[in-house]
Amino acid sequence: MNANKIGSPMVSLVGAGPGDPELLTLKALKRLQAAEVVLVDDLVDARVLALLKPQTRVLKVGKRGGCVSTEQRFIHELMIREARSGARVVRLKGGDPFVFGRGGEEVTALRAAGIEVEVVSGLTAGIAAPASVGIPVTDRRHAPGVAFVTGHRQSGEDSPDWQALARSGLTLVVYMGLSTAEGLVAELLAGGLAAETPAAVIAAAHTERQRQAITTLGELAQTLAREQIRSPAILVIGQVVREALPGLVLQARQQQLCLSSA
Repeated sequence: MNANKIGSPMVSLVGAGPGDPELLTLKALKRLQAAEVVLVDDLVDARVLALLKPQTRVLKVGKRGGCVSTEQRFIHELMIREARSGARVVRLKGGDPFVFGRGGEEVTALRAAGIEVEVVSGLTAGIAAPASVGIPVTDRRHAPGVAFVTGHRQSGEDSPDWQALARSGLTLVVYMGLSTAEGLVAELLAGGLAAETPAAVIAAAHTERQRQAITTLGELAQTLAREQIRSPAILVIGQVVREALPGLVLQARQQQLCLSSA
């Protein structure tokens, strides 16, 4: 680790990836095994925490939509306090710290306090979750690119312009979109995206709890309710979903046939 008890205070913001510890980077593993204090999010898989030394102090600072969460300002204060104490501090975040992980805010707070920051990138769920079921987020046969967007917004924040996204021709990968799925589907349809557009949901990717479903945009909200999909989950909307594993696509077609004949 670049920091030690003699050097200047430092925090490593480490991406834990989507769940499977084998998807950690080598640098992330080194930082975890050298850490003395780890501030960890709820979404970090227990198998990743098992890689820590037994004497490492683990501070749980989870943030989950709809649940009691640790205030962001308090997380900043904890990181600053622990770093100034001389400990080797890791802020461990699910996925990648800079992809819907508030890592930018934490870097700003630490630097303002005179704390050196190292960012160790992780594999974000927006790429890894679709890949787990055979969906490439970019495929030039289907779309010119991909847009990563959040379906969750804080009070007072603007929502994404879903109608503009519908007209963009881009594959849409939506984080934290379960609770707002019905509304975003309505906006995408209003923006001109066809109801038959393929869609997928992948929950708890790369963990033993993983679940997934292939459907269409028009049936997405109903599919989420019928399959009782729970967060954390990624939504994928676009023609790339056609590349999903054949067994999943076949299962989805059979379900649609059953529904249409009911």
